[in-house]
Amino acid sequence: MSLSERVIYWTIILTPVWWLLGIQSLFYPLVMVSLLAIHFNWDRLVREGIPIAIWAWLVMSIVMLWTAVLGINALGFSILPVAAAVVTFFKSYFLIFACLALPFWSQVRTPVITRAVAWMASGYLVAISVQVTLLALKIGGSGFIPPLARLIPADKGSLRVDLAFPSSFFGLPVPRTVLYTPDPPILGLCAVLCFLICLHESDLRLRYLALLGCIGALVVSASRSALLVLPFALLIGLLFRSGLFRQLSLWLASATFLICSMLSLTIGELFDKPSEALNKTRDNAVSSSIERELVVRKTLEAWQESPLIGWGIIRDKINLYEDNYITLASFSTYSAVLYLHGIVGFIVLIGAMALTLWHVYRAASRGRVECEGAFAGLVALYIACNATPLSWMAVYLWFFFVWLGTVIYDTRTPPAKL
Repeated sequence: MSLSERVIYWTIILTPVWWLLGIQSLFYPLVMVSLLAIHFNWDRLVREGIPIAIWAWLVMSIVMLWTAVLGINALGFSILPVAAAVVTFFKSYFLIFACLALPFWSQVRTPVITRAVAWMASGYLVAISVQVTLLALKIGGSGFIPPLARLIPADKGSLRVDLAFPSSFFGLPVPRTVLYTPDPPILGLCAVLCFLICLHESDLRLRYLALLGCIGALVVSASRSALLVLPFALLIGLLFRSGLFRQLSLWLASATFLICSMLSLTIGELFDKPSEALNKTRDNAVSSSIERELVVRKTLEAWQESPLIGWGIIRDKINLYEDNYITLASFSTYSAVLYLHGIVGFIVLIGAMALTLWHVYRAASRGRVECEGAFAGLVALYIACNATPLSWMAVYLWFFFVWLGTVIYDTRTPPAKL
């Protein structure tokens, strides 16, 4: 393996170590930006070029930084907001760019990343077993803040090592946990993306073990969004292989209108039914949905006061109940981008998403199997972005973007073999 492959391979496999040390949010950007800086080659860039879809993510990161500077400047210079903006820059959209662009300068093969992700997903089973055992023995309580995390000047809530706690999913008692992430929906999305990646693992035993780990992570996350997007993503992959994908929109529209006519429902009422069912999957699901809806609505109301370039930084909180406050832009990538970066940032983000999806789709329609999984993964990601900001999730999904970068690179070269 090349230097980049070795570093990325072991960084993925040793994910539990970085989690227990509390350095994930800074370590992954440091690794990827360092590798990109080491291997950057101007001559190769001019000679071979990089797809416009990858450049679009760099533009998004620049827009994010530009609007953040404007927002900080409007409030008056302060070292903490500046440091927070710089850290957010490197661990969000610029990290996505670095992950996608690295394979164009350094050898990073798709099977290597797939193997590393498969081992990480297999490790989910061990982590879940340990946490369930601790829960059964009532050891560990609500978790702890790792020693190194105490040295990082940031909100310690996202750096905590949280342990499993009793919950219910579809009326069944299950332990709910976040594993190596700060939020259950992020763990659920990680499980979905790992599942789609591990479908391409060449070692059958490792593949089945990894897929089992992904399912386990999905269950303990009790994430409604992940539960929704996994079957949808698998359906997309199936349609690609059967050659029916181009007819998907026609079939969906026909089925929607047929069901509405048979049940005497409007289209809005039809989509409310699955929403009601998902709200019954957990004890607190209804209140969670109401809180998310309130935060998104207030975020959009605040955006309308500065529609073109947004506010740059988060300025306000809203009171949910009693002494419980939550910041604006905490849910939904799309409302958060409008609030923080305005219409300009929103257009750039949608452009980056659409260009990436189109690039992968073209290759998938020509029979590139891994591009089918990449397309399904992007669709799952874009749906999940409606629940959680991508700028927050990116650092925990970095392995997917590295894998996606290798898949995009492979569209211009023969597939690599491990």
